Amino acid sequence: MEIFGRQAEQQRLARLLDALPAQGGALALRGEAGVGKSTLLGWAAGEATRRGCRVPAVTGVQAEFDIAYAGLDQLVRQLPPDPSTGPARRTVLAAVDTTGPPLRPARVALALLELLTVAAAHDPVLVTVDDAQWLDGPSWTALSFVARRLQTDAVLLLTTLRDGAEADARLARGGMAELRLDLLGAQPAAALLDHRAPHLRPDLRSQVLAEAAGNPLGLVELAAVAVRSGPGALLPASLPLTTRLEHAFARLGAELPAATRDLLLVAALDDGAAVDEIVAAAGRLQPPVTADDLTPAVTADLITIDEPLLVRFRHPLIRSALRQQAGVDRRRRAHAALAEVLAGQPERRIWHSAEAATGPDEGLARELSTAAAAARRRGAVRTALAALERAAQLSEQPQEQASRLLAAAEAAHELGDIDTVLRLLRGLESRTLLGAEEARFAWMREIFLTAGWSGASRMPAFVEIIDRMRKDGDTTAALDSMVTVSLRCWWSNPDRATRDLIVGALDRLDAAPLDPRLVSVLALVAPIEQGALALRRIEQLGTHLSGNPEELELLAMGASAVGALPLSLVFAAASVAGLRAQGRMGTLTQALNGQATMAAQLGDVRLATAAATEARALALETGQPRWALTADLSRALAEALRGNGETARALADAGEEALLPIGAHPMLALVQLVRGVEALAGSNYAAAYEHLRRIADPAELPYHPVLRFWALAHLAEAAVGSGRTDELRALVAELSPLRDVTCSPVLLVGLDYCAAVLADDDAAFERALAGPQLAGWPFERGRLLHAYGAWLRRRRRVAECRPHLRAAVEAFEALGTGPWAERSRAELRAAGERVRPRTDARDGLTPQELQIAELAAAGLSNREIGERLFLSHRTISTHLYRIFPKLGITSRTELNRALRPALTSGDV
Repeated sequence: MEIFGRQAEQQRLARLLDALPAQGGALALRGEAGVGKSTLLGWAAGEATRRGCRVPAVTGVQAEFDIAYAGLDQLVRQLPPDPSTGPARRTVLAAVDTTGPPLRPARVALALLELLTVAAAHDPVLVTVDDAQWLDGPSWTALSFVARRLQTDAVLLLTTLRDGAEADARLARGGMAELRLDLLGAQPAAALLDHRAPHLRPDLRSQVLAEAAGNPLGLVELAAVAVRSGPGALLPASLPLTTRLEHAFARLGAELPAATRDLLLVAALDDGAAVDEIVAAAGRLQPPVTADDLTPAVTADLITIDEPLLVRFRHPLIRSALRQQAGVDRRRRAHAALAEVLAGQPERRIWHSAEAATGPDEGLARELSTAAAAARRRGAVRTALAALERAAQLSEQPQEQASRLLAAAEAAHELGDIDTVLRLLRGLESRTLLGAEEARFAWMREIFLTAGWSGASRMPAFVEIIDRMRKDGDTTAALDSMVTVSLRCWWSNPDRATRDLIVGALDRLDAAPLDPRLVSVLALVAPIEQGALALRRIEQLGTHLSGNPEELELLAMGASAVGALPLSLVFAAASVAGLRAQGRMGTLTQALNGQATMAAQLGDVRLATAAATEARALALETGQPRWALTADLSRALAEALRGNGETARALADAGEEALLPIGAHPMLALVQLVRGVEALAGSNYAAAYEHLRRIADPAELPYHPVLRFWALAHLAEAAVGSGRTDELRALVAELSPLRDVTCSPVLLVGLDYCAAVLADDDAAFERALAGPQLAGWPFERGRLLHAYGAWLRRRRRVAECRPHLRAAVEAFEALGTGPWAERSRAELRAAGERVRPRTDARDGLTPQELQIAELAAAGLSNREIGERLFLSHRTISTHLYRIFPKLGITSRTELNRALRPALTSGDV
């Protein structure tokens, strides 16, 4: 196949094919209609076939846009059967079957990944997806998931997308590399035209070159029009090229026999491509019609008929031209005919019936609403949104119409489609909603139709809405809304009156005292006044971790709010495990953030880094950029504790740049915490104190009444190191009365450390080290041991100081907090004990490699590890192949030993 003017693009595609089978990947070809994306994709498919690759092909069809997993159905049926992939194949096909139970999108995507990687074990696989902007949403989500995980598999995914809002949105979230195809330059454009129309008159040649403006399809089709009908058939150049091309295709279709035109219209509207189905529907428009009536369309080069008897349009513009050419009434009759033929396929039938409707039809609207609910359960939220909007259009009663529009707005919110949310909410402002629906609408209006970070200013309005939900009997919605309010409250520093207002509304709800939602809300809204009560309830619930993962995540947040950080980490780990098993990637992102935050606060930098890295990747993958920011700040704290100051500072600066413009000032406490700890790691105590004191000062923007508890021990270390002990005493005097009010473990640990370093006697250190609240706080115990050992050494009690300093070194090295370990080693050397750093093989692994190594050491198989981390089992195998040399081992059985810290040298 000769392609003009695309040598650079062909070379890039050839390099990707050359990398197979050692390396896979994904690439999106994008550009305007007719620019040659499909041609280039076809060239790559032919080249891959010549090299011995398997090349399954999928084409996005506009009529299938709302049919969940229609694209995956095309793809999976082209993959070879393999006994080892039976469950994976059944999973994907079950997702296509709308009558079965709903499946989590991540589970379907993992099954697709397994099918492709197993197929690639025999021959490299090139998957081509043409017109991916029209692929149904769930199929695109699954393919994007796969695309991000192909680096080590012999699978290459190539897609084409036509420029537009849908392509922009899909590529923004897909994380796929892009190759833009621009218009042809003058020379290759002329060469292409001369090749396709060598005998074109010079005047027509100049006109076609000028009007096509370098668009390859325009050159070919406008030349054909000019040759066939003369220059007068060309539309004015002021019209968009796509319009002129559609006009050309429509003229060509209009010249065909009536039966052929009917067949083409049905094919253009059908969400399938089977010849028998198209003939059966067209026969209801104008009998008799046979498959032979398609022959003129094949001869005119408008369609091809592939095996097994599937109709393919030569270009998507032909399909859209035929739809536009037909009048509204003719299109409705064609849809009605398709609905009759598809009587046995309810999900496909309902869409054609909806398009055939000429006015309100409540029965049809109810069917669409039911279909929307089923689609939402399967994760096909965009399909649900389209069904609800169409159901609203067909509704006979204004009340039902408003109800369906509200449900559509909620679906759009779930998708993150803010433009659609705003459009639907504004349309609802003049409509009547009753009961709980009125409250739900008021809630969404408060969130979306008020600009900027409102802080605590809108809390009274939220409470009023929640009370209305309660009065209307919708306790579940009221409590769920309270959960949302509580997180906003936590980051808004509301005054006492506002907190009491929210707690009062919470008390009025008819909910069980140990309902995890209620307990979490209480902790987040009033962590000081109600902290002791919330902590007792959380500890009660912590005696068994059998709740659902979402409830465990709420308890993790509540425990962190009342300062029970070790317990919060336990809840977070249980939530993460449950959400992984369920494949709920969106909620898993939030739970991983909680795990990363708690691990960093407790000094477990390896766990914090791994969880934050995965959380960030999943946040971007699932369209939750705010959680990516939180993950970055957790990782920043871990990097600060490790002594990676440059990385920590860069992440903190990026966080500040994101938070300041939206006025989310209390969240700046996290930024200041990173900066303070980073300065501490560098022994810059004065700078550390200045950063950290702002978290505890109500006059400062980063002030947070509870995060000052989290920062207290760091602040005390900075105060002692910089000679600011008088200021530290004042802060301790301010916080000490809260000790018994809140019972916050993080506050108790911090106050005990302050008491020890300010007291200047053995008893204070001994009391702090003996305190039961220190269990589960390895970093704080290490810090206290270091302070005690250093205090003893300065008083020349050398023999007594050494055990404390050794224990501090061991604690800090086990956690990976290098700067603190080195300070304790320096104290030991000053006490006459020579000791070198331990080498920890874990520090040579990436966060993901460490996760994989630890799971393998725990006895999980590659397939089980892959399911937990949303990777193929072959990718896990490749990672382990790289991990073993880094750890100096050759088999899995050695992993447990290799992952334990080893003392390389050290003597007394």
